[in-house]
Amino acid sequence: MEHNEKKDEAVLQQLPPGVALSWGIVRQPKRGPKGELSVGKIVDAAIVIADRDGLAAVSMSRVAQSLGFTTMSLYRYLKSKDELLVLMHDAACHIPIPPEDPGQTWRDEMKAYVWACIGIFRKHPWFGEIPIASVPLSPGNLQVIDWALRIMRDFPANDFEKMSFMLLLSSYARACGLIARDMDRAVREGAEADSFNGSRYGDALRRLVTPERFPYLHPVLMAGAYTDEADNPIGDDLAFGLERILDGIEQYLHAGRK
Repeated sequence: MEHNEKKDEAVLQQLPPGVALSWGIVRQPKRGPKGELSVGKIVDAAIVIADRDGLAAVSMSRVAQSLGFTTMSLYRYLKSKDELLVLMHDAACHIPIPPEDPGQTWRDEMKAYVWACIGIFRKHPWFGEIPIASVPLSPGNLQVIDWALRIMRDFPANDFEKMSFMLLLSSYARACGLIARDMDRAVREGAEADSFNGSRYGDALRRLVTPERFPYLHPVLMAGAYTDEADNPIGDDLAFGLERILDGIEQYLHAGRK
């Protein structure tokens, strides 16, 4: 029994330090008054700073100052800023997972999953700035993955196909999330809505985009589709794109049943 415990401990020690902290398998320091500081408080303070001032504003000294402690106090709980970033990333992924609803179609559930992922990028604009270093390893991120796999539980597909579907949807959510984040930021900084759809630049572009140089863009521009100056029959571009992705998954599953 003792041998197995030591073996398990050795396996867990292979995890990156920040990930190990996210799972709570690292012993916390006992020095100092009980409850005066914790990994959770440090992470929460860092997220407040990042949400308000951006990821570049987050430093061990800035976080310590916001909590009323010395920088060295934080290093009793975290060894580096890299560990802090891992924990911030994980904390942002702790979103409400809706309960199973037999009345919902898998497409509706997939859409809820994607829009929830997009919401993380909008709520925490710094989220997409943290580099991806490996497959998701922390519990918050894995909980979101588990949600996606729950949606696909009855799919006539193998595990590798399901993981590929999830990567496709997550990648789309990331791309849309970054776009939405940038638009939110621009609005906060005073940009107007028509600066996004390009309508204010339509006249200028129609003078510059010639059919000789841009033979395929020119007719689209002249029709008002590029600068959103004509009625849009498809509605929201991001929602339209997601529907087409789901169409592709549905077609693939249907073909696999034959």
